[in-house]
Amino acid sequence: MKEFDEVELVAGKKVENKEAFEKMQKVEGKFTRIKYCYPADRSSLEVMRNYQAALTKAGLSTIFACEKASCGNGFGDVMGNHIDAKGFSGEGDSDYWGAPFNYGRLEPRYLLASGKRTDGSIAYASVYVTPPTSGKLGGIYLEIVEPKAMENDKVTVNLNAGDLAKGLAADGKIALYGIYFNSNKADVKSESKPQLAEMAKLLQQDATLKVYIVGHTDNQGAMARNLPLSQQRAEAVVKALVTDYKIAATRLSAKGIASYSPVATNDNDVGKAKNRRVELVKF
Repeated sequence: MKEFDEVELVAGKKVENKEAFEKMQKVEGKFTRIKYCYPADRSSLEVMRNYQAALTKAGLSTIFACEKASCGNGFGDVMGNHIDAKGFSGEGDSDYWGAPFNYGRLEPRYLLASGKRTDGSIAYASVYVTPPTSGKLGGIYLEIVEPKAMENDKVTVNLNAGDLAKGLAADGKIALYGIYFNSNKADVKSESKPQLAEMAKLLQQDATLKVYIVGHTDNQGAMARNLPLSQQRAEAVVKALVTDYKIAATRLSAKGIASYSPVATNDNDVGKAKNRRVELVKF
């Protein structure tokens, strides 16, 4: 189960001569997947009809359904890959759990349904059933998606005053990634306020502390532009601390060094993002 994920649900039969389905339904939300085995004295028809009845009772209507040949030649093979790609392959007793979807794959039954919940959101449920055969159990694979808003504010790049103090004490400098600028601009964006507030708090707690505010860029663009841009950005941070947080200007010094001091490679976007930063350096 995942509290929030992007999921593709099978919504069409298998494409002839291709390892793919005609249509996939892409949805986001709380994602639950369950795999069951059922005994040989029950048929896949009985199992599927029970799920159909339960989904109908829950207010879900069929979007797509197929059985056996109507699912397309090789539907069970591609569906098996779909299941394994989601992490079931090799879990527990692979013969016990995997065999039903292997031996019964030639006679699949599948259903995708959706319905509106009491809060107005649309829920989705897919049911894939394979029959007991060759002495193996039958298989049931369920995917349930309940749309929900993603939980925000779970990740922050801002360092609090305590973290800043520890970084300066340990290394004499610390990189900040919570100071934001528009591309090729030097104005500090409003989203930077949380990090600026923590910087000010650090300086207010230690009245003897003096720091360089150092602006860094990645290597995109000409150095003739990036060097003054990094200086202007550093100066903008100093101005914000002095104007908005009443930090004495004599305790701050702005320096811009463009891409002269990278902390990661500039050969990929991840490295470039690390290099675009503001640093506090103790002096």
